[in-house]
Amino acid sequence: MAKKLTASDVPIGATAPELRHVLTRTDLVRYAGASGDFNPMHHDEVKATGAGQPSVFGHGMLSMGFLATAITSYVGVGNVAEFSVRFAKQTWPGEELVTQVTVTGTREENGTTLVDLDVRLTNAEGEEKVLGNASAWIGE
Repeated sequence: MAKKLTASDVPIGATAPELRHVLTRTDLVRYAGASGDFNPMHHDEVKATGAGQPSVFGHGMLSMGFLATAITSYVGVGNVAEFSVRFAKQTWPGEELVTQVTVTGTREENGTTLVDLDVRLTNAEGEEKVLGNASAWIGE
């Protein structure tokens, strides 16, 4: 656990530093190799456009992983208690992806203090791509 936030560090409405990344086709190929997800919609332009897509598009779990990086950068690796998302829209090569992590509350559970987070991944224009919630263990 690299760091441990305390309740005084996370008032309601506090935000984590945003992360930004321009999605590239190389990102898609690297993620496919790492994950084993070789769905042609993520790397084969001909098949993707043949299926009615404007282009290849990003893996949902790649987007979720980028958002998870923002969360763990904020609360510390090993402190995430829960993380769930809904995939709202596809991500496209060339889009700049932006994380948003906002504190929605703190609570006690089984003698442990947790911080609750609203987590979102948007593009630079504010179009929501991934929406979710997370909670993390914090100190007193």
